Amino acid sequence: MKRSKKYEDNLKLFDKMQVYEPAEAFDTLQKFGKAKFDETVEVAIRLGVDPRHADQQVRGTVVLPNGTGKSQRVLVFAEGDLAQAAKDAGADYVGGEELVDKILKENWFEFDVCVATPNMMRHVGRLGRVLGPKGLMPNPKSGTVTADVGKAIEDIKSGKVEYRVDKSSIAHVIIGKLSFGPEKLNENMQTLMNAVLRAKPSAAKGTYLRSIVLSSTMSPGIKVNPASFSL
Repeated sequence: MKRSKKYEDNLKLFDKMQVYEPAEAFDTLQKFGKAKFDETVEVAIRLGVDPRHADQQVRGTVVLPNGTGKSQRVLVFAEGDLAQAAKDAGADYVGGEELVDKILKENWFEFDVCVATPNMMRHVGRLGRVLGPKGLMPNPKSGTVTADVGKAIEDIKSGKVEYRVDKSSIAHVIIGKLSFGPEKLNENMQTLMNAVLRAKPSAAKGTYLRSIVLSSTMSPGIKVNPASFSL
């Protein structure tokens, strides 16, 4: 694969085979040549689990102390008093069956997160085939099926992220923007890693944290020492 000159220049600023401590990795990230936009910082965590087995699934949410730097558009499926509570909490879109129909008939996806009250899931279930592949389907495990819509919206707006292993046993999670600086990004990562460690399935055997790679939108990946994280 042909890489850009900036990417190749960034590769010269660190040893891609070395495993760095978190603070050192974030300092290195800041030394890279910058893009013309505020790059998103992501961490890829490879876990020692087999996601084909239900008892080794790793999935959850955590509110990052410094947020993600991204404004989240929240759609809430609710009726009556809970719909009003969602509006009061700052939801961008609130509705019931009419929004289900809008998504199905108009292919409307002008939102980043979906929240639904439990009684609305009988309608929202129709959206499984379109919201599921996009990772937008409300789910109790991620806190997006709840009667406490106010708290759910507050968490999402303040920097709530979801971590979930894919078929390769890797969780890709956004932890902020490059402009946050090393200290805030490190704090967000520590919070995320604590949550992932607490979510370790009892059925997981051997080494749980296999590898961690840190990168920004346009940067090479930097290996981070998994042994740096513990509860």
